[in-house]
Amino acid sequence: MDTIASLFSFITTPVSWVIVQFHTVYGALFGPDTGWAWGLSIVSLVILIRICLIPLFVKQIKATRAMQTLQPEMKKIQERYKNDKQRQSEEMMKLYKESGTNPLSSCLPILAQSPFFFALYHVLNGIASGHTIGVINDSLLASARKAHIFGAPLAAKFKDGSDTIHALGASVTDVRVVTVIMIVLMSASQFYTQRQLMTKNVDTTVKTPFMQQQKMLMYVFPIMFAVFGINFPVGVLVYWLTTNVWTMGQQMYVIHNNPTPGSKAQAAYLERLTKHVTHHGKVSRRSEKTIVKAIVAKGRDRNEFERKFINALTKAGLAAQSDGTVVKSTVQATAQTEDGAPVDSTVAAAARRQQPKRQTKAQRQSGPKQADEPTSLEKSDAPQDDAKPAAAKQPQKPGSGTRSKAQSGQRKGGPQRPKSPSKK
Repeated sequence: MDTIASLFSFITTPVSWVIVQFHTVYGALFGPDTGWAWGLSIVSLVILIRICLIPLFVKQIKATRAMQTLQPEMKKIQERYKNDKQRQSEEMMKLYKESGTNPLSSCLPILAQSPFFFALYHVLNGIASGHTIGVINDSLLASARKAHIFGAPLAAKFKDGSDTIHALGASVTDVRVVTVIMIVLMSASQFYTQRQLMTKNVDTTVKTPFMQQQKMLMYVFPIMFAVFGINFPVGVLVYWLTTNVWTMGQQMYVIHNNPTPGSKAQAAYLERLTKHVTHHGKVSRRSEKTIVKAIVAKGRDRNEFERKFINALTKAGLAAQSDGTVVKSTVQATAQTEDGAPVDSTVAAAARRQQPKRQTKAQRQSGPKQADEPTSLEKSDAPQDDAKPAAAKQPQKPGSGTRSKAQSGQRKGGPQRPKSPSKK
């Protein structure tokens, strides 16, 4: 570990300088030799580093979103090459290369913190060994060696012997208890952060290598912190515990306000957004407008939660626009009477649903009834006095109406011979 830390010795001077500057401020409040002064200096160093890494974190979020947009293509590749794992992996790598995404982008913040971590380790190791390093001179070195955090020296380790711990003015029991508690908290916070990401902010409808990687990291990182934590000084444990807590809070903020499409976090977010929009009739914040704009742009590619959101707005008489705003629906706006009074929504909906009655097959084949043909009811209601004998009916003209039996029995071809008159 000393060999690895020495590779980052170029950054030990800036790190030690930042710690000394914070120590000057906190030393004036709590005393220069107290654990509060040195411990809060390390915590402030973490906060400063994480603030500087916010642009990198934003890039990580964008890369994660890009991975989410590739989910349909990944699913197609999995279905096409489900019996050929090697070809499936090759096609996945090809897709990553064409889209410019990297499945290892979630490790960027950790990789960016590595130089600061090793530099801080080198500084604290020099304090434990009694050597000046960076801008820490003899007086600051003596002050740092006197600093204790809950009874454990800043530079003490879990595996240190009793002689080393007694030289720092502490007991073995205090050091072991404090380091074990901090290691457990550090591992638990890391595990909770990864589990929160896997259970709430990942689209579980598609299984991808990215998800498998996140699931693996959920168990690997806590084990790594537990194994290597016994070799870390108390000051480094403070550093990692602080950065894990920061990461956990940062992740909770992202899940609550900018969830991954198709995840449980998005379902909860859109439910909250639906209540807010239907109550106020508009979208307030810019982040909400961005999400609504993205949902509208998807069109038919919306997932289940996004379709429910659009349907809920429609039922409330609202419509999401392409710019992310929400306005009153035009369907509801036209549902008014002639004098401008609004019509009840149920009545308007019933009026819109009215359709011509569908005819049966027999009715379609028989065709429309003649206008002058009386119905059976009309026939029954007609007066009997107007009834004429059947013989009085006018004979039908040839070619009009239906043919009689005599006509139907005539020969088809040639003229018909007239019947001879009967002899008297």
